[in-house]
Amino acid sequence: MNALVLCVGSLKEKWQRDACGEYLTRLTRYGKYELTEVPDEPEPAGGGEKLSLQVIKKEGQALLKHIKPTDFVVALCIRAGQMSSEKLAESVRRWENEGRRAVFVIGGSLGLSKDVEDRANLKLSFSPMTFPHQLMRVILLEQLYRAEKINAGERYHK
Repeated sequence: MNALVLCVGSLKEKWQRDACGEYLTRLTRYGKYELTEVPDEPEPAGGGEKLSLQVIKKEGQALLKHIKPTDFVVALCIRAGQMSSEKLAESVRRWENEGRRAVFVIGGSLGLSKDVEDRANLKLSFSPMTFPHQLMRVILLEQLYRAEKINAGERYHK
């Protein structure tokens, strides 16, 4: 599959960078997987909702610059539907068969802008719980690896 994991901010922790690097290396045998980061904007201290929305909008504009009109965009959102690993594998297979690049978007600590959510072809939640956006990269890449293993008919622990 041809996929881009598009994220706000950079990873600060070595273990997170190592885990993402490991999964990206494993995924190369299944297709072209890339990870692109856009800068995270500083959160306004005591600035209120209006300033927070400005930060989200600016991050959203940076994210949208990396999305092509033909991309199938999956926005990771807390308030969205969930799917099993097997269902994700089916979706990955379908996007690959359609020849579309799948772009998985992970927002920053304040979330995704309305513009990014509106551009998404699919909004996906991994859990009703909130995860740090840096950790979501690791979780997403692991699930994409699992999906590729499922589609290849290879064994992967449950």
